[in-house]
Amino acid sequence: MPIGIKRVYDEAEPQDGARILVDRLWPRGISKDKAAFAEWMKELAPTTALRQWFDHRPERWAEFQTRYREELRENPLVDTLRERAKTETITLLYGSRNREFNHAKVLADFLLET
Repeated sequence: MPIGIKRVYDEAEPQDGARILVDRLWPRGISKDKAAFAEWMKELAPTTALRQWFDHRPERWAEFQTRYREELRENPLVDTLRERAKTETITLLYGSRNREFNHAKVLADFLLET
């Protein structure tokens, strides 16, 4: 089950497969054409409250992952995306500047766990 992760600002490549934007908010400064994504699944992003609490603060990363995983367990779109990843390559797109501490990494790991 290949699942890639990229910033939405990164250049699209053929090996990306289906590029799926997983941010709740539209990424700043990029057009839909430039983003080159197949689908926008904003409902898979962390809730607004969780995103604002985390605020990309590394000291909150562990707790953010725990809270976000709890949200994902209740989200029916997770199963939809997991099934899709079994038959095609997908790349999760996110807008954050931080490549290390972002929700797309948590989502990708969560999809691969079961």
